[in-house]
Amino acid sequence: MKCLLKYQWVKLPRSQMPAGKGVMGAWARLASRAAFRNGQARYCGYINQVTIGAWAGGIVGLKSILGIKNRSKALEMMDKLAQLGCIDYELNPKTKKLTYQIKDWVVQCSGEPCMGSEAVYATQGYGFLCLPRNITQRLAEAHYHFDESDAWLDLWCHTVWQEPGNAFSHMAPVIQFGKYGAVLTLETLGHRWGWEKTKVWRFFKKHADAFPLQKLPGSFGCLIFNTGYPAGTSFTLPESAQVKRILEEIRTPIAEATMSG
Repeated sequence: MKCLLKYQWVKLPRSQMPAGKGVMGAWARLASRAAFRNGQARYCGYINQVTIGAWAGGIVGLKSILGIKNRSKALEMMDKLAQLGCIDYELNPKTKKLTYQIKDWVVQCSGEPCMGSEAVYATQGYGFLCLPRNITQRLAEAHYHFDESDAWLDLWCHTVWQEPGNAFSHMAPVIQFGKYGAVLTLETLGHRWGWEKTKVWRFFKKHADAFPLQKLPGSFGCLIFNTGYPAGTSFTLPESAQVKRILEEIRTPIAEATMSG
């Protein structure tokens, strides 16, 4: 699915929340249940006035959203997210009312398809969550040790589809990291996530259906595709021969320029 601002933010289906433990998985679950527009939201018989990107309720509701049964651990996760600058939250000690605000809410999206709805909160598991492509970059810059959901969302945020400067992305949605481009190594990702190479390999074995690897010839590394990316059109993963052909097309002009120089 193409967005007008597709290089600044990306759509994540609410039915495809990041798998495993980690702060980014928790952030995505919080964001997916926040208000998509200003208004009055109902929760457990109470009516709360909320703004876009916010949620109001109680600890029980928070634990349900996060999938964490322990109250202390749920609040500990909220503290981590607040320290990373992802959310603001407040717990009223008298009323026990908890409110949180997503700080990286994408406000450029008009949300016009939802305007006819009487609801203020999004329906769980339905529609898309819009998130900035750089949402996981603060973890890398802080040398944060990524967990499973952090790595999962990091790959999703760095997926490109029909990127003009990436020939591989015209075959299927592919992962692309800034200066590294689309040709990656397990060592590169391990350095970014704070993992050993063997742990990176186990991650891709576990999530092979979501992020299949396509090994390139020799020691070039590999391509990582995203099978769940909402491209808006059907696509099939490329055959090895197709990838090799494109790789040769890319390498030939570079080699000729080097020889002529």
